[in-house]
Amino acid sequence: MIEVIATLLRWLQLASNMILVGSCIFLAIAGSFHSPWVTRLQRALPWLGLLLLLGLLGILATTTAQATGITENAWRPDAWLALLQNTRMGHIWVGRALLALLVAAIALYIRYTPAARWRYLLCATVASLTLVVGSLASHAAAEELSVVSILPYALHIILASVWFGALPAFLVVCFACTAPAAHAAAAPSGLQSDAIARIHELFQSREEAVQAGAQALKRFSVMALPVMLAVIATGILITDRMVDTTYAAMVSTQYGWLLNAKIGLLIVVLLIAARARATWLPLLSQISPQNTDKALAAGQRLRKWVSFEFILALGIVLLATIVANTVPAKHAIIQNWPYTFRFSLAATWGEQSVMLRAWAGVALLLLAGGAIALGRARHWDKKRRIGLPALAAVLALAVGLPPLAIDAYPETYRKTPVPFDTISIANGSTLFAENCVACHGLQGKGNGVLAKTFAKPPVDMLTEPHTAKHTAGDFFHWLTFGIPDTGMPVFADKLSEEERWDVVNFLHAMSRGYQARLMSPRVVPDQPQPSLGPPNFSYTAHDGSSGTLKDFRGQKNVLLVMFSWPASRERMEQLSALNAQLNTANTVLLAVPEDDPDSQEIAQMTAQVPFPVITQGAAEIVRSYTLFRRTLNKPDLLGEGSLPPHLEFLVDRFGYLRARWIPEADGPGWDNTGMLMQQLAQLNREKEILPPPGDHVH
Repeated sequence: MIEVIATLLRWLQLASNMILVGSCIFLAIAGSFHSPWVTRLQRALPWLGLLLLLGLLGILATTTAQATGITENAWRPDAWLALLQNTRMGHIWVGRALLALLVAAIALYIRYTPAARWRYLLCATVASLTLVVGSLASHAAAEELSVVSILPYALHIILASVWFGALPAFLVVCFACTAPAAHAAAAPSGLQSDAIARIHELFQSREEAVQAGAQALKRFSVMALPVMLAVIATGILITDRMVDTTYAAMVSTQYGWLLNAKIGLLIVVLLIAARARATWLPLLSQISPQNTDKALAAGQRLRKWVSFEFILALGIVLLATIVANTVPAKHAIIQNWPYTFRFSLAATWGEQSVMLRAWAGVALLLLAGGAIALGRARHWDKKRRIGLPALAAVLALAVGLPPLAIDAYPETYRKTPVPFDTISIANGSTLFAENCVACHGLQGKGNGVLAKTFAKPPVDMLTEPHTAKHTAGDFFHWLTFGIPDTGMPVFADKLSEEERWDVVNFLHAMSRGYQARLMSPRVVPDQPQPSLGPPNFSYTAHDGSSGTLKDFRGQKNVLLVMFSWPASRERMEQLSALNAQLNTANTVLLAVPEDDPDSQEIAQMTAQVPFPVITQGAAEIVRSYTLFRRTLNKPDLLGEGSLPPHLEFLVDRFGYLRARWIPEADGPGWDNTGMLMQQLAQLNREKEILPPPGDHVH
């Protein structure tokens, strides 16, 4: 119950704040139009300020109860004070409350002083600052408090307030313009007659009054178009941040459905606004003794539909309030995908038939847009103007979308609970060897000893992009339930859930390793590859140091050296001499023995080296990073594969694998220490291009 009350209070304060902004902006641009209705709007400003303060007080009370988990704290000022003093939300609330008090004071000042444009602008500015401070509690601020992250939210809410908040003032003028025409004959005395008389005193005729009102509405309409375009643009930017690449969440999570409902209402609002701007407002502004009835009838339609628009806008603000307190799409968990299909360019694009149909769909969509423009230019009747574009759009979807669809399962978008690390990959490697090699082959190429016994051979998960085209959840589903009519068995009764995820991690590591065959000892400038996020690992070294690969993110590059002893002795001596320069180049060196050395061998290895030699975790690191051993000259596609006696990897400080040197395949390479230092200098010059790799495969 308290959640519902909290939502309604947030809605109340947000709506009142936005109406204060929009009404003051409207009054500032209304020009010389004055009427009793506008006066009443001015008198309403202090009440809106009071609603804003009451809403903020209610938010403080309900937030205190929710934060402490004690409902009674909603009524305890001492609990409020503790929240205000000790939390970031409390500090933000204090800022909002102080600005809200200032807004209420300015609104009172406007109420009892002569109308002046600067007063309206002052009130709108302070009310906008209240919204800006509120945006510091947005989803973006929760992740990163910076001007870049907050600015789109602040602009979006302020611009939306200019439109939504002005609708009540817009309606005030509509009523002022249309009330005389509606009641002059039927009500020659009373309140309506008084209104007519007062309007006639100001403008000497009803037509002049309507024209003045229409001019105020047109001034707002001219401003509203770029404002709405900016609202849409900032909304798209915000949505992109909150969705990231998790587009499936738009049709399978609470955040997505709320956002879709908000967009749906906005589309209806835009259609009403377009009709008002194109038809009713021009007719109202052209009032004359010859067409008074027609103009005022248009004004009544304008009043009716803008009233409906305001109701829809209130719904949009309510949905926005709920969305702001809902887990964003990119963080939402799609535990069960409710559809039997999904759309995927990665899994379908490249086939000629798919591309032809997709481009045909795009062409039909363009044709639909052209039909809309042509219908307006040629003044088609309503059936043709609506029917032909709608038919073209439906055909576009029917032609272009089905080829992009592939099978999906309840687990398709399930996030893996097991991190993509060397322990999981090593476990998955063992499980794959025990259960999958007979059919899929030693390296997952689909060439196992039983492969030829199936009508449809197992897919090549190494050299074909099969693994990259499907989600981790797809593989988990196949491992759990098998694949009918293919020979793929059910493993739910043989492997635990965690073990199945380990196999999934191994398959993705194997696929990434094959993609790494394009790497060389040279860094490709400013081009980190999302598909080359190296597996994370935990380690303990001979010198007592310990940690994870992730510990160096945002701080240092990592030179990961996998060596054999004593074959790599000379290189280890070279790296020891180079260690001081590596430290200067913001790079840490981690050495990993490929075999399993005993204590005496470890003592020999570490006698002279100034960098950590990993003793615990080395076996898992070797088994995982061995998958990244392939080169174009040595694809290593048959048999079990061989482990090169020496490999070195460069991981940049943002967590991406950027270069690799295998002496037996690449030649001298980083034996030339000058070349190695050049690559490190390149990495140090680069700024963050992509966010750090995720901890889990997708």
